[in-house]
Amino acid sequence: MESKKYSISLSRFALLVLIISGLSKGAVAADTAKKIERLKDAVVKIHTTSTPPDYFTPWSLLNAKQSSGSGSVIRGNRILTNAHVVADATYIQAQKHGDPRKYLARVAFVSHEADLALLEVEDPSFFKGLRPLKIGDLPEPLQEVSVFGYPFGGTTLSITKGILSRVEHQFYAHAGGYLLAGQIDAAINPGNSGGPVIVDNRIAGVVMQANTSGRAENLGYFVPPSVIKHVLKDAEDGQHDGFPDLGFRSQELDSPAMRQAYGVADRRGGMLVAHVFEGSPADGKLLPNDVIVAIDGYKIADDSSIEFRKNLRTNFKYAIDQYHRGDNVDIYLVRAGEEMKVTLQVAPGHRNYSLVRPQQFEQIPQYLIYGGVVFVPLNMNLIKRWGRDWHRQAPVSFLHARNSRSSTEKQELVVALKVLAADVNLGYHDWKNWILSSVNGEPIRDFEQFCRLVLENQHEFTTLLDDQGYQMVINHAEAVATEAQILARYRVPRANGCQLTSESEPQGLR
Repeated sequence: MESKKYSISLSRFALLVLIISGLSKGAVAADTAKKIERLKDAVVKIHTTSTPPDYFTPWSLLNAKQSSGSGSVIRGNRILTNAHVVADATYIQAQKHGDPRKYLARVAFVSHEADLALLEVEDPSFFKGLRPLKIGDLPEPLQEVSVFGYPFGGTTLSITKGILSRVEHQFYAHAGGYLLAGQIDAAINPGNSGGPVIVDNRIAGVVMQANTSGRAENLGYFVPPSVIKHVLKDAEDGQHDGFPDLGFRSQELDSPAMRQAYGVADRRGGMLVAHVFEGSPADGKLLPNDVIVAIDGYKIADDSSIEFRKNLRTNFKYAIDQYHRGDNVDIYLVRAGEEMKVTLQVAPGHRNYSLVRPQQFEQIPQYLIYGGVVFVPLNMNLIKRWGRDWHRQAPVSFLHARNSRSSTEKQELVVALKVLAADVNLGYHDWKNWILSSVNGEPIRDFEQFCRLVLENQHEFTTLLDDQGYQMVINHAEAVATEAQILARYRVPRANGCQLTSESEPQGLR
């Protein structure tokens, strides 16, 4: 009898355990669902109308286009998204999950290099009831992540899952920045851009454009937390300083002969300083043929990589990317067999060390029409005007010029883009995409100086020369006299788009 009672008690206990377990699982499920809803509320859809300039006809704009992207609400009532989602935007709206209303927004800060932007919404009620997301840490390889966003093909929020497959420095597709990036196998489509990659209810990345030249791949890329945090700190004073460039270029040092020649054959790692730019933070402190063995405590391998996390390696630039304007960076090197340390102070990364300027946004293109010839500075905006396949479609001379280093004497290249046919330029009607080197024997330093040389010309003729000795000669008086007629014929509003920095422009074309 007692055995029977004991059996009944056990059954009741087991039933009680099952009930409690079920309640516990239900509570966990309810809590998880609540957290997901909070995440959904913090992910917004961004509607953009953009009107970029046409660098083939720099006095005009391309047709306005509408696009959409994603973003997430972070601390300070700001929306974190991609820079390319709002680049060249003339009108921006933000829309909350489950809310049909669209709120007017504006760009508060943008880092095109890192493909990140911060938006503000004018109506404070937009943020009512929203819990901002915190910035988390970089996931571990093979760790599962969730991607939130509003991809094309629907209007509601989409959530996909994947794993982190790779982390290393990549060239960002938007503006060509070379920064740390994460790669995941989650499904990412147009419209997902700017949406958060979530791990443990925190932002572990921001989805960005893939640099795949249009090839379809089952891969997605995101801006990692270290880059996000750098941009957020940069934004604190409202002034864009960007990521530092200390002003030197390096070469891998995996050749045994080179290691022996530069006195590091008996040690592992290191990279060779190949060039130091004049006026840069490295000028006068680093020398060509120095062997850099460590930066800020990160040992550099002979392939120029560092271990930034256990068993994870990336380009040495990671050690520099963490710094901001005014910070000091310790460089450990070997010079002529002697070990030493030098300290470089980070300066804003505004100087361009290439003759081809990087792609710019929200800028008015510079140009000069003189004698019916359209002159422009050579930059990535112009090169990318050849379309998504610009790597093969743009002029070869333009592509080669990207590898040319700037100097104090030569900081920018000037191009005769095309000729608006007229009597004054007879003989040159088919000239196009021609890179110049001098004006009346004066070497061209940059586009502003080029404009001054042309507009202040006191000679009868303006002789334009390239590096191969080919010439274009224009009668100056005739160029000035026929300017209005040429502008009217080709419906160009003005000839001078040089944007000279001095308060008084030189006398000449207007």
